[in-house]
Amino acid sequence: MQRDELADFLRRRREAIRPAEVGLADGPRRRTSGLRREEVAMLAGMSSDYVVRLEQGRSSQPSTQMLGALARALRLSDDERDHLFHLAGHQPPPADGTARLARAGLLRILDLLSEAAAAVLSDLGETLAQNRGSTLLMGDQTSYTGDRRYHAYRWFTDPAISAFHPPEERDHLARAMVSDMRAVAGRRHDDPTLVRLIARLTDESDEFRRLWAEHEVGVRRADRKTIIHPAVGPVVMNCETLMTPDQRQFLLVLTPADAESRERYELLRVVGLQEFASEVRG
Repeated sequence: MQRDELADFLRRRREAIRPAEVGLADGPRRRTSGLRREEVAMLAGMSSDYVVRLEQGRSSQPSTQMLGALARALRLSDDERDHLFHLAGHQPPPADGTARLARAGLLRILDLLSEAAAAVLSDLGETLAQNRGSTLLMGDQTSYTGDRRYHAYRWFTDPAISAFHPPEERDHLARAMVSDMRAVAGRRHDDPTLVRLIARLTDESDEFRRLWAEHEVGVRRADRKTIIHPAVGPVVMNCETLMTPDQRQFLLVLTPADAESRERYELLRVVGLQEFASEVRG
């Protein structure tokens, strides 16, 4: 671990980012154009004291999870993120396989979408980052571990997940997930993570096994779905996706599909993040 180099790199990256780039107000009393240490800590989900110790070269070796959180908070490019991992004495995430960190470009777009509900997902359906609207609408989707990180696994193994959508939409949503996974499997047929996920779903879900056997293929680029929110009721959302060139990650943007849904979504944004939001997992 190169403590002094790591400290210098983190400090310079923090000072180089404008608050507006990460959705924060400049404020009248801000003396520098960069982020404050406490703002980096808030964005990364860690203590301000730990950020201070990192920048002063006094910390223990940060974990890969902490490095990933810092990379997201500081909106590091792929090269900068790899450099951060090297300075901390870790191997950076592989360029191929299943990416676990949202790309910097998608994160920057996510910051700009303050009015919509938006999230960055991997092609296997793991949520890598969310904005406030997405968290309010669907709860925190980034905290799962193991196979539950993947939305398809939760859908086909936990009946409570599909309950957040009306019965008449569930077959369509299930088919769309499986056909999308078929397309991913065609591109990444030898990926061990994908192979294991398909094997577990085939073993644990009769519905997945039946739909997988039908061999329907389709990449989801646009859709419409209803989310039954426990606080405001059903919200119909149009879904649009922006995929990276290698199709490993995509930005999902949800906007209200009608006037009633718009009113309910706006009410949700006014109410703010309450305890009920953490219970929505669809």
